[in-house]
Amino acid sequence: MSEILWRPDPVRAAATNLRAFRLWLGARGIAVPDVASLWRWSVEDIGGFWTALWDFARIIGHKGDAALENPEAMPGARFFPEARLSYAENILRHAGEKEAIVFTGEDGQRLAWSRDRLRAETAAVAAALRAHGLRLGDRVAAYLPNIPHGIAALIGTNAAGGTFSSASPDFGPSGVLDRFGQIAPRVLIAADGYRYGGKLFRNAAKIAEIMAGLRSVERLVIVPFIGDDAALALPKAVTWEAWTEPHRGAPLAFERLPFDHPLYILYSSGTTGKPKCIVHGAGGVLLKHASEHLLHTDLKPDDRLFYFTTLGWMMWNWQVSALMAGATLLLFDGNPFYPSASALFDLADREGMTIFGTSAKYIDSVAKAGLKPRASHRLESLRTMLSTGSPLIPESFDFVYREIKEDLLLASISGGTDIVGCFALGNPEGPVRRGELAMRALGCAVEVFDEAGRPVRGRKGELVCLKPFPSMPVCFWGDPDGARYRAAYFERYPGVWHHGDWCEIIEHEDGVAGLVITGRSDAVLNPGGVRIGTAEIYRQVETLPEIQEALVIGQEWENDVRVVLFVRLKEGQVLDDALRERIRRVIRDNASPRHVPAKIIAVPDIPRTRSGKITELAVRDVVHGRPVKNVEALANPEALELFRAIPELAE
Repeated sequence: MSEILWRPDPVRAAATNLRAFRLWLGARGIAVPDVASLWRWSVEDIGGFWTALWDFARIIGHKGDAALENPEAMPGARFFPEARLSYAENILRHAGEKEAIVFTGEDGQRLAWSRDRLRAETAAVAAALRAHGLRLGDRVAAYLPNIPHGIAALIGTNAAGGTFSSASPDFGPSGVLDRFGQIAPRVLIAADGYRYGGKLFRNAAKIAEIMAGLRSVERLVIVPFIGDDAALALPKAVTWEAWTEPHRGAPLAFERLPFDHPLYILYSSGTTGKPKCIVHGAGGVLLKHASEHLLHTDLKPDDRLFYFTTLGWMMWNWQVSALMAGATLLLFDGNPFYPSASALFDLADREGMTIFGTSAKYIDSVAKAGLKPRASHRLESLRTMLSTGSPLIPESFDFVYREIKEDLLLASISGGTDIVGCFALGNPEGPVRRGELAMRALGCAVEVFDEAGRPVRGRKGELVCLKPFPSMPVCFWGDPDGARYRAAYFERYPGVWHHGDWCEIIEHEDGVAGLVITGRSDAVLNPGGVRIGTAEIYRQVETLPEIQEALVIGQEWENDVRVVLFVRLKEGQVLDDALRERIRRVIRDNASPRHVPAKIIAVPDIPRTRSGKITELAVRDVVHGRPVKNVEALANPEALELFRAIPELAE
């Protein structure tokens, strides 16, 4: 049994949204005396739970009579098929001068938008898009740092009936084109540059390359974030101010659309090719995020929520929805350890942060840096800390309570881009157990399966969801018959959502089951909680003339994952320091700086299947000393021995 590190005091437990929801249900004849019974009811009566949440969260719009159509179909179930609503209308329900967004840059720049300012900016964006002729479902893409303009662009696009997508400016042109090139946006909103680690990065050349590959873009809107006029000289370019100025004072009008109307497009990591374009519907996002923000995070109107993220991670989309609860969003862009290792804790004190969202890797880095925020900072307002991206190890739980704050709800949460939300989160009424995610998400029938598709307890297996939930993707873009969608989630266990996490369910005497997640069960690279697919690395490395082919894995290392790249060189080539640097540079510039390999090792051969596919999982198992499954499927199984006991992998 896991050690209990924290319990809410009775006053705090009695005042949670979760308890208020239970009492609200009780007044309507649904008896859920504790959290365990609430979870059971939420998955036994899926339609009843999400209907109740719609009413409790006061979702604006027409709900209709039917909560769930085809409830037994996975995929195929449809929530609220008669509903009409607007994401933007719900997100912007609050007006006034209270701060809605506060942005802080690593250089100390501070920009605050009130609720009224956000509403005005959003209205101007929506009017500008309508004036441009945006039609329902047309795409608007953003290539921005984590600044308020990105949020206004998302909400404004939905208000006008369009579909939004985003990427962070540290992605190289080819990575952006792999994503936006598939969805053909009509408008691209981009910043002229960004700052990271005290350095200035100018974006004009990258934007020019992206525009050359996006023939669909009719208007380029430049946000002058660093003041580089070169970006404004690009064809079709106009500044944010010039674009929105003619529409200042426009009324805030909303398009109420069907529940599954595409709100935004997120992207898979691209393990086996270009990233999959995952389309999420407005209604599903609203309801799922309402359940997570209100019930699992206990978000309230006076909260000041921070999540360390970029526009390339689904946690950015997740945090935006917190505006519906009336919370203030605290945004940060840059290196979280610049100008000092305590930068984010300085921000927490300065801005009165109440909820601190970050990654397991960040918490580990703070510990390794020797920080003791509990001694160096006040952290008076901080009451909740969220961690995701990779499993939060038990020692990190210890560190948070020992060196950050003793009276703190620490919630390790887990979900993904596929559901733009979580399958396991915090329990504001219950204890925090060392190394565990507190509970399964309300309304999600989460179980753990063995390889034969049987539920298991007491051992690890595949995380699955047995019943439909609202934030299942509407579809994949460019997948007209749904074949890729079904293959991604329902091929392994027909009729059951398979998520790709390796975990264990832990039963407790209070009836609330926790989870322990030990990692991904696929080959996605995930250092520091930032996911990227192997194919994105290969596309860059194999442009170098010296490289014949490559194979990349994530090696478990010092409580995280480090990227290890194996290269098979062309005849006569040598892997020297100069070539290693060129490999790192091409990945850093064109794929992602967060996935530059820690180790680059030359090998004479790379194992592949009989159909010619390289086998990352088999190599990863060999490197970690684990047995390799399905060796008989390999065309050259002897090549696996080349990866065993390589000295560099122990350094």
